[in-house]
This record gives sequence, structure tokens and C-alpha cells, in this order.
Amino acid sequence: MTTNVAPADLLRSLSRVDLLATMREKTIGSRDHWPLSYAIILATTLVFIGFVVKLISEMKRRRSRRGGGRGGCKMPPGSTGWPLVGDTFAWFGAVASSHPPQFVEQQVKRYGKIFSCSLLGKRAVVSADPAFNRFVMQHEGKLFQSSYPKSFRDLVGKNGVITAQGEQQRQLHGIASSMMRLEKLKCHFLEDIQLVMLRSICEFPDNQVIVLQDVAINLMVNQLLGMTSESDIDDMARLFSDFVDGCISLPINLPGFAYHTAMKARSNIVSKINETIAKIRRFQDSADVGNGLLGRLLNEESLPDEAIADFVINLIFAGNETTSKTMLFAVYFLTQCPRALKELQEEQEGLKRHNADEAEMLTWQDYKAMPFTQCVIDETLRLGGIAIWLMREAKEDVAYQDYVIPKGCFVVPFLSAVHMDGDLYPEALNFNPWRWLNPENQVDPIEGRQDVLLPIGEASQRIPSALEQAKSTLIDSPK
Repeated sequence: MTTNVAPADLLRSLSRVDLLATMREKTIGSRDHWPLSYAIILATTLVFIGFVVKLISEMKRRRSRRGGGRGGCKMPPGSTGWPLVGDTFAWFGAVASSHPPQFVEQQVKRYGKIFSCSLLGKRAVVSADPAFNRFVMQHEGKLFQSSYPKSFRDLVGKNGVITAQGEQQRQLHGIASSMMRLEKLKCHFLEDIQLVMLRSICEFPDNQVIVLQDVAINLMVNQLLGMTSESDIDDMARLFSDFVDGCISLPINLPGFAYHTAMKARSNIVSKINETIAKIRRFQDSADVGNGLLGRLLNEESLPDEAIADFVINLIFAGNETTSKTMLFAVYFLTQCPRALKELQEEQEGLKRHNADEAEMLTWQDYKAMPFTQCVIDETLRLGGIAIWLMREAKEDVAYQDYVIPKGCFVVPFLSAVHMDGDLYPEALNFNPWRWLNPENQVDPIEGRQDVLLPIGEASQRIPSALEQAKSTLIDSPK
């Protein structure tokens, strides 16, 4: 079968409308075939556009690498990934897997420990370099600011330690540092956590599963709000479960969506915090109010109630998630390493024998006299650190070494990649608490190698006693 082609002179004599009709008739045929042909043309056009976008992006990247940035500098080397989506799918696929640093490790092999990629439609600089990670955290609020999804920002609140910016951020971090001073940990926290743990363990029936999430929320609500009632704690546990489910979700505020349920839970949590604030103010000198952080916050700081509620929500959210998951990791790693479990038990049993009264609470001196226990905690925090990566955004063009990070670019310190770096930690995937007996690896609770070991994210850097608090929580957790 042959196709008749219109002569050139005839095509020139046709009007624009007639020309389009003729071409459709000659090249496509009947009207019934038009939808399929249209789809083919559309698909071809999209592929062509994608190719052009990819080509332009690659040309820009190569121009940047030849020194096209400010002052002859450039972005870190890297790829742009697929058109529009970039490396987003590969990134989140790795983060959700059993080995989160997988994508980062692949890029590090190709481009080095500081590289660029494309995430969520924007350029991003990702770092597995301890020095650069420390640089980002030291300049938090000056050169960099936090950057979180809308659902997360809405839930944790604008006045929270996690999401605040600028002067407000510095003020809230100062308050958190004051509330968690080492002296207060010695006076209040160590004894309180032992009471909470003993009460929690005594309430569990024999041969039953211990839900560490319940232990953690019990501890956090007791410490922050001074709550001791079992019903109040159960209510907060249920509300925070809904709250956490919505933190990384589509911000659709309609019934049936996780974001909607989480926002309702947040409203109820704020109401409970406000009730506790009113109770503290009503019975300022009463022993029934408790000695939680909220009471000290009202006495020592001048914040509006809305800011106090956001502040407390941030601390409960961060403390509850990190405490329960880290205790879980500790139990798991110790069961997989009988030698470490045996040495840990021997050290703690030896401490008991030195105490005249076996029922006596652990003191700060006891806590510091358990070197192998500290090694187990450091190794647990290294392998099971909850803050896998942080999302930041450059507030202005930032120069670092030979690179310039443009304003608005994502900056992602990938902490887990540092903790799994075989150059820093030989056999990094193995649970080896004895590595911390090496003087080069030992972490001082206040100064330490905090450019390398950042198991709880920026809190390790900004609030040094937060790391010590995390450790003391693990020491008193059920073995």
C-alpha cells in the first residue's frame, strides 16, 4: 500500500487550515487513529524536552566545574539526576532501606565526601565530611537555617527549638542549654530517671513484652510536665503516636489523612500543656505540681504560653523518639554480642558489690565509674544514631574551601555516613564497644570528638549535656 503525497505547488496554494487538514489526512489517516498518533507525538515531545533540560543542566554543571562560580569558585562536583525529580527517588529509597547511607556512599566514591545532587526539585550539597558538618552546625542561624517539609513545620510549631530561626532560635537554644545544664542533670535527672524506670519495670507483668516506647514517653512526660498519673501518661502516649505519624506526610487537612489526625492530636497536646501551666500557676508552692521542666521554665524564663507549648512539644517529640529507639538498638546489639553483654553485667555487678546499701540509687560518681558501660553507649549511639541526616538551607552564598554554595541551596550533613566511615571506624558495620577504649576514639561528654560522633544531631553540638543525658538514660534502661 502506498501513500499519496501532495505536490509542493498544491501545498503552497492551500490556506493554513486546509494545510493542517491535508497533512493530518495524508500522514495519519482516519480520525479514529488520531488519539494514538497524538499520544505518540506528545510522548516524543516530552522526551525531547527532557533531553534538552538534561543537556542544559549538564552544560551548566560543566561550566560551574570549570570555575564559573563567584570569585572563580564552583559548586561541589556531582550529578543532576533525572529531569524534574533529580535524585529524590534514589535518595529516599536509600534512607528508607536497612542501610540509609547507601546512596551517599555511592556518590562519595564518584565525587568525594562533599558532593552535589538534586533533591525535591532543588540543588543540594550533601556532606559525609566531619569538618564540613561541624562548619554547618557552628554557623546555624548565621549562614544556614533549618529547612523542613510544611507538615513537619506545622506540627512542631513555629516557636520550637527545631524550626525557629535567627534570634528566636538563639534564645530557645539558650533556654534549652540552661534547662539541661550538667549540674541539673546531676541533681534532678539521674534520680528521676531511676524512679521512672523502677516504677515502669515493676508495673510490667512477668514474661510480657516490654514496649520501650511506653517507657520513653513515661520518662519524657514525667521529666518535662511533671505528670505521674498513669491515665495522663497513656493519653499523651496515644496523642504523640498520632502526632508522629503525621510529621512526614502530605499536608492535606481533611479527615482520613495522617496530617489531619496529627493536627488534631497536636491541638489536644497543647490543651493538656496549657492545663498543666494553669495548674502550676494556681498551686505555685504546692508539692502536688511536681518538679518537671515546665515548672522550672515558668519560674525561670519569660515566654508566652504559645511559645512554651511549642517548646515542650519539641522536647517531648525529640526525646521520646530518640530515647525509645536508642534503647531498642542497645538491647538488640547486646543480644547479638554475648561477650559485650557479659562484660557489661560484670562491671555493673561489681559496682553493686562496692555499694554498702544495694537499694541505694546510682550516684553521679557511680555513673562515671563505669567505663565499659560508657563504651557500649557510645557504640550504640554511633551505629543506631537517630539523627541520620539534617536538612539545612544556605541563607546566602557560602564559601567553603574551593566551593561556593549558592543562596537557597539545600545543605545536607549526612551524619550516618560519617559514623559508618571505615576510615574513621575500622569494620564500621560491626558492633565493637572496645573501639572506644582507644584514646583516639574516646569522647569527652562536654568537648569530645563532636565533629565525628554526632548521634543525636545538632543537640550534640549546641547542648553538650544532651549527649550526657542520652547516655545516662541508656545506663538506667532495663537490661
